[in-house]
Amino acid sequence: MQTLYPALATLAAYLVGSLSFAVIVSRAMGLNDPRTYGSGNPGATNVLRSGNKAAAVVTLLLDALKGYLPVLLVQQFGAAHGLYEGTLALVGLAAFLGHLWPVFFHFKGGKGVATAAGVLLGLNPWLGLATLATWVIIAAFTRYSSLAAIVAAVFAPFYQILIWGGGPVAVTVTAMGLLLIYRHRANIDKLLKGTESKLGQKVAATRHPSPKHGAKS
Repeated sequence: MQTLYPALATLAAYLVGSLSFAVIVSRAMGLNDPRTYGSGNPGATNVLRSGNKAAAVVTLLLDALKGYLPVLLVQQFGAAHGLYEGTLALVGLAAFLGHLWPVFFHFKGGKGVATAAGVLLGLNPWLGLATLATWVIIAAFTRYSSLAAIVAAVFAPFYQILIWGGGPVAVTVTAMGLLLIYRHRANIDKLLKGTESKLGQKVAATRHPSPKHGAKS
């Protein structure tokens, strides 16, 4: 049975990651589905475009928590069940992938910034703080959340490898960084064209197809 623990832990992390809190919180607070306005992305930044800051903050915290909690549980209790660094890194990646492609929401998820931050804080608090500091600096100077996320995604693997070395954690951090950049490809195009919206900019008038008919994630 113990040989199944790594697979079970990874599956559980993916299922937790599949909880799209942007959608759940918006429904609970009587807001429009975030997949139908703004960028169409079910994430905290797009929820902020609804004008409801409280909903955006709650979404941000819960999205980060679902990345942090599975990693923390393996950190605290995994060794007793034969779960070590490899499983730890895999669990973090699984939670992140759950956010990107959530099984409960037709595999149409967000871009994963907050969840990745939670995973990094769980894997290595100092790595998480360094990456968050990078995001904050870029966001403060440019007001572009997407650009801050892209820069942080580039720097995180370098922080990990240069300061703490390679191994499974470095693989997970690198994979998340590459996926974050990939998920921001539309934002990169908008940044180059000068049409990317800034933090706090309300663009709720821009509509997207209903999620039931394949809304853009």
